[in-house]
Amino acid sequence: MSEVHYYKRIALAACFGTFIEWYDFLTFATLAVHFATLFFPSDDPVAAMLYSLATFGMGMVVRPLGAAIFGSYGDRFGRKQVFIATIGIMGLATFAVGLLPTHAQWGWWATGLLLALRLIQGLAMGGEIGGANVYLAEHAPVAQRGAATSVLQWMGGLGILASTAQIVLLQTWLSPEAFSSWGWRVPFLLSAVLLLLSFKARLALLESPVFNHLQTQHKLSRSPLKDCWRDPTTRARMLLLFFGVSAGGSVLFFSSQVYIAVYLKTVVHMDPVTVGWLSMASTLCLFPLTYLAGAWSDRMGRRPVVLSGLLLGLMAVLPIYSLLPLVADQLWAVFGLMSILVLAVSLVTGPQTALLSELFNARTRYTAVGLPHNLAAGWMGGLSPYVVGLIASQTGVPLIGLVYPSGLLLLALLVCYFWLPETRGQDLND
Repeated sequence: MSEVHYYKRIALAACFGTFIEWYDFLTFATLAVHFATLFFPSDDPVAAMLYSLATFGMGMVVRPLGAAIFGSYGDRFGRKQVFIATIGIMGLATFAVGLLPTHAQWGWWATGLLLALRLIQGLAMGGEIGGANVYLAEHAPVAQRGAATSVLQWMGGLGILASTAQIVLLQTWLSPEAFSSWGWRVPFLLSAVLLLLSFKARLALLESPVFNHLQTQHKLSRSPLKDCWRDPTTRARMLLLFFGVSAGGSVLFFSSQVYIAVYLKTVVHMDPVTVGWLSMASTLCLFPLTYLAGAWSDRMGRRPVVLSGLLLGLMAVLPIYSLLPLVADQLWAVFGLMSILVLAVSLVTGPQTALLSELFNARTRYTAVGLPHNLAAGWMGGLSPYVVGLIASQTGVPLIGLVYPSGLLLLALLVCYFWLPETRGQDLND
């Protein structure tokens, strides 16, 4: 088997599993508006919506714990074993959501079960995302590492696309009563098929050559978390990742791919099906733009591409959300505004898979990448829809809440401008 063919096989297996993770994870986000009435009391719609967003956010909050647990296992025992465990846990939890009773049937017991499954999803996803970054980067050709690994970043958009397309089609084919009764369960139950396919793909993977080298040289870390904090360079770069690259990328992702759909439905009062089609159209732009950003980082360096994305996002978030209610009847204008945010997130996430692994040494790379990345994605990005919604509901001014992601983007831009090193071409065996 040629080296190129083998890398494509690795990329397919790693990306397919990550797609399943994002598909499962983002189906919940897409249905957040519906879950507000299905799993929470219906007497206060605003409170129910906040509860639903908070439940989504709790899954993000526990991601760092999953990253710490699975990251340590990945550095001590290998990347492949963790891949199989995380996809299994995530898939089973998601399938179980499709079997849950609603609040009208079981009351707060149904809400508690939903929250429990959401927490399990978050734990598994915390172990998955950092590991997939590391595994793919450790196999990629050095000169094309940015472009070759950027495909992993497609999985968030592809997961949104698949879950949104399913929900739009179901809402188109079914009556509102039928969708609320049983149609919403279909995407969760179908994840069982995707889980089996992912298992088959991942069982065929070999261990990372970088991990095999460490194992042969007897250089594996016995306590990756302690080793990360003992090394000043690793510790500093974990903080850089938390406040800079990962914080900026996750806030941009949730601003452009998650919260914008909620905003268009609840604040602009656009038709949910129309919002679904617009979300899918803007997400399609994510794929070529992310690949191009990864390829540009191979030519120009990771640092300038990431900084340009953070700057564009900072300048665009508030103006774009301000303009959306004014152009709601012009679908092409709405699509154009959404695409600007997609470009910003592509510039940050395109080089991100390569950059994250290039920042750290091989012995503790899984842990060092996974923990700060999931802290930022979970605590900053994942909670941003809830925080934005809470601020908006308390003030009565929807746009005031967007000061939160704008402030985080400003912080990320400053941190990366002053401290982000250029890592293109880094030897990952070091």
